[in-house]
Amino acid sequence: MHKVFVFGTLKEGFPNFKTNKGIRYRGDFETKDRYPLYLIGERFSPWLVLQSGEGHPVKGQVFEVSDDVLAEMDALERITAIDGYRKVSIPVICLESGDEVDVLAYGKPPEMLEEVQVMQELAGEYGLEHAALYRSRSA
Repeated sequence: MHKVFVFGTLKEGFPNFKTNKGIRYRGDFETKDRYPLYLIGERFSPWLVLQSGEGHPVKGQVFEVSDDVLAEMDALERITAIDGYRKVSIPVICLESGDEVDVLAYGKPPEMLEEVQVMQELAGEYGLEHAALYRSRSA
């Protein structure tokens, strides 16, 4: 089993949650470190940029997922594609208990920002108002 931190469309109640068949940990979490969080391109995709120390702590949810579910998430996030997300291990903090948990998360290397249009910089949280702008790759 794997602990995965989701901050965007894979969150409960968000557009790609159907891919997330994990068991949610109680409470909300945020990254221990600060990261930039943007809406990118005409699809308004949420990007956590792997530039620790920049931006804000990013809020999200933690799920425990099986190998099969992790593989589905990896496919959705296109981790083997040149322009896909990268899966990394980062620490997050439970906002209720203060406990630190090591999790997997999906982010983009900073150099990928050079070739895209930043539509909006977010202050650490992807909300339903942002999800309303999102367009799936298959749409």
